[in-house]
Amino acid sequence: MLYGHRKLVIATMHGKENVIAPILQQGLGVTCFTPGNLDTDKFGTFTGEIERTMDAIDAARQKCLQAMQLYNYDLCVASEGSFGPHPSMFFIPANEELILFMDARNGIEIVARELSTATNFNSRELTTLNQLNKFASEVGFPSHALILRQPGENRSEIKKGIVEPALLEKYFLQLVEKYGAVHAETDMRAMYNPSRMLVIAAATKKLLHRIKSTCPQCGTPGFGITEAKKGLPCSLCSLPTQSTLYYICQCNQCHYNKMEERPDNKKIEDPMYCDFCNP
Repeated sequence: MLYGHRKLVIATMHGKENVIAPILQQGLGVTCFTPGNLDTDKFGTFTGEIERTMDAIDAARQKCLQAMQLYNYDLCVASEGSFGPHPSMFFIPANEELILFMDARNGIEIVARELSTATNFNSRELTTLNQLNKFASEVGFPSHALILRQPGENRSEIKKGIVEPALLEKYFLQLVEKYGAVHAETDMRAMYNPSRMLVIAAATKKLLHRIKSTCPQCGTPGFGITEAKKGLPCSLCSLPTQSTLYYICQCNQCHYNKMEERPDNKKIEDPMYCDFCNP
């Protein structure tokens, strides 16, 4: 195996190794290690106590560099999740997971992404127990944890990782008595969110496939799609649309590239996606 018998550190403090390690150990032959005292929250938290100042790939890279330096590894994986409206279906929440593989010995970085609408990402301001119970039921509590905090931007009083109904009610009543309302949100940390764990697993499988895809010219791992070229012609007017015409695959090491056709072999686009026919 390409990476057989090498040791790999998973830079996480949120239990992501539970889905990442089995996939990479079986697929690459590596031995995975997860630190018990690695602080990845310093690069930002979902709940805003620590502001996120980097984009996802830079944050994942910093996690890898920190873990490799602290534990003297030269092979590392880290991931970053983001949540918000789906980029094309704006009224549907989505979870995008980015996972980065770093081989410092050979100067290799490989990235994979997975975008999914299978997320319970949600938040609401509540004033009654009935509202709380309805919200909890909608977002999959108690298998998925909840966070309660005071309304507004202040994060000084916040309860995370709530998975017990009795504690949820207790914290809610305490906060509502003090502030008149409570901000409830889904806990999106991986160990408290099984739906997110599935998306991380899917991203890891994509990463494994990408690692095993080697450059036809120099053999470096990570050969794959780096760019989508738009311009699929409209079936009615033949003008180019914004839909993908073909893909470019490129090696990050020797920069060899080749064109790859769409996997569905689609040659024309429906006029409904044409800016001229359907402006």
